[in-house]
Amino acid sequence: MPLPSVRHALLCAAAGLACPEGLRADEREEVRTVLFGSLDAGRSTFLSAGAKVAPDGVARDGLAALATLGYGLRTERDWWGMSPGEGGRPPPRILRHTVQAGAVAGWQWVRDWGVAALFAGPELAFEVLDSPATRSLPTPRFGARVQGELWARPSEATLLTATLIAGTARWSAWGRVAWGVRLPAGFLGQGYVGPEAALYADRTGYRKWSLGLHATEVVLPVESLAKVGLRVSAGWAYEEQIRRPGLYGTLTAWLPL
Repeated sequence: MPLPSVRHALLCAAAGLACPEGLRADEREEVRTVLFGSLDAGRSTFLSAGAKVAPDGVARDGLAALATLGYGLRTERDWWGMSPGEGGRPPPRILRHTVQAGAVAGWQWVRDWGVAALFAGPELAFEVLDSPATRSLPTPRFGARVQGELWARPSEATLLTATLIAGTARWSAWGRVAWGVRLPAGFLGQGYVGPEAALYADRTGYRKWSLGLHATEVVLPVESLAKVGLRVSAGWAYEEQIRRPGLYGTLTAWLPL
């Protein structure tokens, strides 16, 4: 793959995203900021947004920083498989609300085969259980976060991405790996389609596995939105606390400025 196309992947590689290849070479070199957002929906939901800034340009070796803010909602205890409570009524459903923010900085490396990046910085987490027993809001917790990204193109027609994020505010870790094969020109913006797998775990004992299919570098066929890139994915997820499989869907968008 030509080096300019590989460099252009840096527009979102540090955020675990893939980007369209529709910009000219001079535009790629000038981009220093990328806005991104993601919605992961299923039995648990997580919505996040943020920005990546690279003073020397996101398509170059050098310093880069990421700032993110996210909100999550998940069922901490469900009725499924539980014995009726007092009076024959099912026990109350308990929901966990989580707000998490982070600001990390690090270095990104651009090579002919792709892009790698490593970041570290502080994070903040605030969570509360929505249940009859809740009497007061807990104190926000501060911690440290590390984040690693890999964007590799083993061949001109294939794409391999991997992301790992771990933090101490909630003692949580999330990882995702995806493989894709390039689609014919003009189909879904000449994106990549293939399998993906992800795992999330935190200090509460919560575990979530997911396995599905993704379409990356999807470009909307609208001229005014030509710079907006998309990644869509869907598949099967299993959460230990729910103890039954379910479906999930993810939509991620990014905009280079």
